[in-house]
Amino acid sequence: MNILLILLISLVAFSLAYAFYARFVSRVLKSSDRVPTPAHAQQDGQDYVPTPAPVLFSHHYATIAGAGPIVGPTIAAIYGLWPALLWIVLGAIFFGAVHDYTSMFISLREKGRTIAEVTGNLTGRLGFILYICFTLLLIVLVTAAFLDLSVRALTSIAPAKAIELPLGNPFGWEVVSAGGGDAVVRIGGIATMSVIIITLLAPLMGILIHRFKVRALYMTLIAIAVAGGSVWWGLYHPVNFGNLSEIQVRVIWMSVVAFYTLLASALPVWVILQPRDFVNAFTLYGGMALLVVACVAGGLRGIATDTTLSWNVAEGTALMGLIWPILFITIACGAISGFHSLVASGTSSKQADRESDAKRIGYGGMLLEGLLAVLVLIAIGAGLGHGGLMAVQFPEGGSGNPVLAFALGTGQLVQRALGIPVYMGTIFGLLMVEGFLITTLDTAVRLNRYLFEELWSFLWAERVPLVFKNHYVNAGLAVIVMLALAIPNGYSVIWPVFGTANQLLAALTLATVSIWLAFRLRPTWFTLVPALFMMLTCLGSLTLILKKQFAALASPDAAPNWAVLVMAVLLALLGVGVVLLAGTKLWEVYSGRRAPILQDPADTYLQQQVSP
Repeated sequence: MNILLILLISLVAFSLAYAFYARFVSRVLKSSDRVPTPAHAQQDGQDYVPTPAPVLFSHHYATIAGAGPIVGPTIAAIYGLWPALLWIVLGAIFFGAVHDYTSMFISLREKGRTIAEVTGNLTGRLGFILYICFTLLLIVLVTAAFLDLSVRALTSIAPAKAIELPLGNPFGWEVVSAGGGDAVVRIGGIATMSVIIITLLAPLMGILIHRFKVRALYMTLIAIAVAGGSVWWGLYHPVNFGNLSEIQVRVIWMSVVAFYTLLASALPVWVILQPRDFVNAFTLYGGMALLVVACVAGGLRGIATDTTLSWNVAEGTALMGLIWPILFITIACGAISGFHSLVASGTSSKQADRESDAKRIGYGGMLLEGLLAVLVLIAIGAGLGHGGLMAVQFPEGGSGNPVLAFALGTGQLVQRALGIPVYMGTIFGLLMVEGFLITTLDTAVRLNRYLFEELWSFLWAERVPLVFKNHYVNAGLAVIVMLALAIPNGYSVIWPVFGTANQLLAALTLATVSIWLAFRLRPTWFTLVPALFMMLTCLGSLTLILKKQFAALASPDAAPNWAVLVMAVLLALLGVGVVLLAGTKLWEVYSGRRAPILQDPADTYLQQQVSP
């Protein structure tokens, strides 16, 4: 299919959804800018910080996108572009955007509390402990998977011939090996240098934004200059690793990234995390803009996706398993992701300046992420094709590299459509992935810190020990657990369990939102329907994972992955527990056994504002 037509269909669908469906959701929620947000009511300069909408959108979007909308569609494209595209577009509109918007909004109305705390308030202490344990497990999986993928991106290697590097290696990129006339270069060093520069300049950006109150327009121009300058410097001065082995390089960068996330998650949000995401977002926007221009120019030139990948369910099933539930688990962030609720209620709700920002950031941010997932599918379908996808992502006797697959697909597409050298397009693709990975990783560790702090407050209701109040201690716990899971297990081992846990959390979050709405006698069908679908999908996926692990346990010739087995069992138990509690609370309201909350505190506030 023509790539421009795919892009236009997706854009029209997303635009109509924002114009009409998001407005319907906003009316149900009774959003009003006259209600003060937690960022103003509870401002503390640490976590509750009123932030201009463009800055917060960049921080939120860069965090939620992560590797999910790139890695997921790249892997799931083997089922065919059409099944993946339908799930991305419909899922983003009716599932993911509703999930993100509502979870952020109810956090605004609940004084910036996380979804875990809101769930506890609605379902009781047992519901809180089950939910918080579930989310702790999920974030451990998220951080472990993204740490591994981040290191893969930072240290990526590619054949010079595949990226069409000019003879003589004019940029001085590190040659890892050379044999048979086909040199292999480490292109990840460019992204590494860009990441280092942006991170080092982040505190200065934070000071300009929050101490000197520099206008958003000027900060945007500065951020673009920093992002562009870091890429340019990285091209000519990439980080090289000398004679270190691949294992040594992996250990070094895992340690460096882990130390960075420790600092970013413990320091005030405006010092590193928020300004770094703000700057880095423009690299992401630039990469997306490049892909959009390539789709327009390429579509006008008649470039189409590989017909072999249009509908490829049989081969996808043979390689990965049944299209349901696997496709809906593999493509998470591009359609719906439970992790988004942790960001929306964990950090973004504490920084929103107005309630209407929740619609722009929650619903709008998810649609933009859906667009990114569509662009990834186009890059794979038109740039890499079936043969390239099989060679990079499903090689015989080896593990796939979805990061490199997307980067190579981007390089080939922009070369065909715009005449940009393949190596340049590949680098931009790699920079997009790495930018998303780091921005998700640092926020995820921060969220884990919040959850640990909430857990200690629950366990020691009277008085939390001083050591467990320390931000660095809780951030350190999150980093240690992340490293313990990531070092022995690569992303390919973690991803199926992470995907299932992620989608299960989305179902649980939508169930919490449904209870919150039901208690206020408001419509719940638009949150309950996607919650039920995702719950059934996740139970199907967990069944397949446990069946595989128990089969290995029973076989004398195979051994189960104990980390995966234990995680899957715990997720199943915790998830079912939360669902049963949520179902009980909904039944109490609908059966009349529990009196609903007839008026939201915000409604009372609004009435007082208009009273004479």
